[in-house]
Amino acid sequence: MSDSLKNSPPTTLEASRTPLSRWSLWLRNFLPASVRIGYAEALRMSVGVALGILITGILSRWWADVPASMWMVSSLGASAVLLFGMPASPLAQPWPVVGGTVLSALVGAASQSLIPDTAVACAVAVGLSVMLMVPLRCMHPPGAGFAAYVVLEHINGVTLVLFPILFNVAVLLVCAVIYNAITGRRYPHPQHSLRPGFASEGQGLFAAEDLDAALQHYNQVLDISRADLEGLLHMAGRAAFNRSFGNLRCADIMSHPVFAVEPGVSHKEAWALMRQEHVKALPVVNPEGVVVGMVSVSDFVRQATLDAPESIGQRLRHLVTGRSSSKSRVEDLMDADTPVVQEDCLLVDLVPMFSAGGCHHLPVVSTQRKLVGIVTQTDLIRALSAAISVPATQPA
Repeated sequence: MSDSLKNSPPTTLEASRTPLSRWSLWLRNFLPASVRIGYAEALRMSVGVALGILITGILSRWWADVPASMWMVSSLGASAVLLFGMPASPLAQPWPVVGGTVLSALVGAASQSLIPDTAVACAVAVGLSVMLMVPLRCMHPPGAGFAAYVVLEHINGVTLVLFPILFNVAVLLVCAVIYNAITGRRYPHPQHSLRPGFASEGQGLFAAEDLDAALQHYNQVLDISRADLEGLLHMAGRAAFNRSFGNLRCADIMSHPVFAVEPGVSHKEAWALMRQEHVKALPVVNPEGVVVGMVSVSDFVRQATLDAPESIGQRLRHLVTGRSSSKSRVEDLMDADTPVVQEDCLLVDLVPMFSAGGCHHLPVVSTQRKLVGIVTQTDLIRALSAAISVPATQPA
């Protein structure tokens, strides 16, 4: 191979695009995506914001007989959008709202008193507010607006923190709690998972550590709580799982015809059939074909341990050759409580049956409980693999 081919960069999708197409894709990022909410929710948000601002304004005006510009701050509108429109957001919870606002206002007051230049003081107040809100877990974007407000008003900053800022925010927060409760929105919204062991219980599609690793790699502020993000991902995963796997039934993957034995068959014959057909379990059926139990290799091993004090190999050999002192019929060895499933049973319903432990083979029966097939863990895993498999990406 020539050096020019060895040193040439690999062809990627990004490299194959023309400058015009890259500019086109970049410009498309300016187009907003759909917020995916209905008109009823948009109306609920709008009414809540309006009522919150109205009540806050009336009470603030009544509380202090001062000019209009002094009894309400303009940044309160941004806070209202978060509180009433996005009550599940981590940025809209009570501690970020109160803590972020008061902290930013105090930083603004300090910047105003220490820095003579208004522009510099405003920049320092906003930047320092954001820097402090992150480690204190009180990130509230309108808080930066409160910091700038204190600097720009050229009044005693501490006085502004108490009124109108803290008073405005407190009244608006109470309005948000009441309004969201009345309109069916949970506020304050839980920010921590209510079920820490969700994924470990076998109901999750990924572990909590996987989500933590993804968030650490993303390394950006998300306007959604970790608990909500985890729940959404689980719901999306289960929806995808049910779409591709949920319509499959036992009849689609079961093995049939099935090798079976009757209760009166000897241990020796049952063992010989299992060895001949390379199976680890046999359904036991009566003369009408109705399933009455299941006999497996583990049943033979378990029975062998109950015989005379010999090596387990000798006991098992005696058991399957009919020389054991124990009873030699399958009905005395089988598991009569083995579960069975209908042939129209969904495969998703088999997952907890197999995952519970101790179940490796499930006889499939008709509505009359007659044997029509058998499903094994291997059958289920093979079907699951085929349902969720993703075609390998072709090399460029």
